[in-house]
Amino acid sequence: MILEQVDEEGAAAAGLVAPPANFGMVDAGVYRSGFPDAASFGFLRGLALRSVVYLCPEPYPEANAAFLKTEGIRLFQFGIEGNKDPYVSIPVDAIVGALRVLLDVRNHPVLIHCKRGKHRTGCLVGCFRKLQNWCLSSVFEEYHRYAAGKSRLSDLRFIESFDVTCMRDCMLRLIYRYHDCLQKSKRLQYDVR
Repeated sequence: MILEQVDEEGAAAAGLVAPPANFGMVDAGVYRSGFPDAASFGFLRGLALRSVVYLCPEPYPEANAAFLKTEGIRLFQFGIEGNKDPYVSIPVDAIVGALRVLLDVRNHPVLIHCKRGKHRTGCLVGCFRKLQNWCLSSVFEEYHRYAAGKSRLSDLRFIESFDVTCMRDCMLRLIYRYHDCLQKSKRLQYDVR
C-alpha cells in the first residue's frame, strides 16, 4: 500500500473525510477542534452541526462562511485575542456568552474552535467542565492533552478562578424555557383563600 499526501483541494475532490486538527468530542452534541479547512468540510457535514462557536477576533474566512451558509449552520463569534502574556486575562464576558450558547441544547450539535483548538478552546472547555463538576486536576489534564505541550499558565489560572455561580441564572432560564415553565398555562396557580 502506498500512501500519498493529499492537499485540501485533492482531499475534497476525492471525497475523503478528515476531521479538523485537534478534533475531539467534549460531550454529547458538543465538539472541539482547531480551525476547519476545506478538507474537513465533509467530516463536519457528517456531524450535522447546527452551530459553530468561533473564538477568534478575525473575520470568518469566506470559504468557511459559505460552507456554514450552505449547511444552515449558525455562527457565534466571541473574539478572544490569542495572547501569551501571563498578565493579560481572558475576557470573562466572552467565555460566559460562549457558555450560554453551549448550554442551550437548541444550538446542538455545536463545534467550538479557535485557530489551533488549544488555548482559547481549552479555556472555554475547561470552564464548561467546571460547570459539569469535574475536579480541577481532570480539567487541567484535558487542557494539557489538547495544548500538546504548549500549556499557558494564564489559561490555567483563568480556568481555576472562573466562578461557575455566574452561570446559575442562565442555566435556570434555559431549564425553564426548555421545559416551558415560563408559559402562563404551565405556571402553578395558587388559590388564595
